[in-house]
Amino acid sequence: MSEDIEKSWFVVHTYSGYEHKVKANLESRTQTMGMSQQIFRVLVPEQEVTTIQDGEAKQTVENDFPGYVLVEMATPQDDNMTDEAWYVVRNTPGVTGFLGSHGAGSKPNSLMPEEVDLLMKRMGMVTRENVDLDVTVGQTVKIIAGPFSGMEGVVTSVDQEKQTLEATVEVFGRETPTELDFADVDTVLDER
Repeated sequence: MSEDIEKSWFVVHTYSGYEHKVKANLESRTQTMGMSQQIFRVLVPEQEVTTIQDGEAKQTVENDFPGYVLVEMATPQDDNMTDEAWYVVRNTPGVTGFLGSHGAGSKPNSLMPEEVDLLMKRMGMVTRENVDLDVTVGQTVKIIAGPFSGMEGVVTSVDQEKQTLEATVEVFGRETPTELDFADVDTVLDER
């Protein structure tokens, strides 16, 4: 595949209540079947909701669309996924089909960019834009988003294609490895 991979989001139908299990199964199958160049991200559309219970505010996570999982896949063929990627997703345990597929072996339609933007904003995410980050293993970076926001980490690996890096962050006196998107890292600090 070329360096400039076209990606689109597809909606996968699952058994209600099995969304996270399907996500885990699909991520595992993507790795074991060598499909990481065709299947990129798997998301369960959910958001944090504050509810008042017994006079106390409690944060809970609610599934926005029970029975559905979003999958970002490569679309090199006329804005459609490859046969291999279609087969892997379709035959993942818990997956009952794709939304937008007409059956009889037809491939589904992808979500429109406006729909993806709306879903990502609703989930508190933004769609991924290519970030030009010149970082190498061993450098220290400042983390600006996610659970490690405001902390520093030492880069242990860089994946330019996926726009991610792995870094070790010190948490409670222990080095903890974490994967970060390039967009989650603001600056590269001088080595100490």
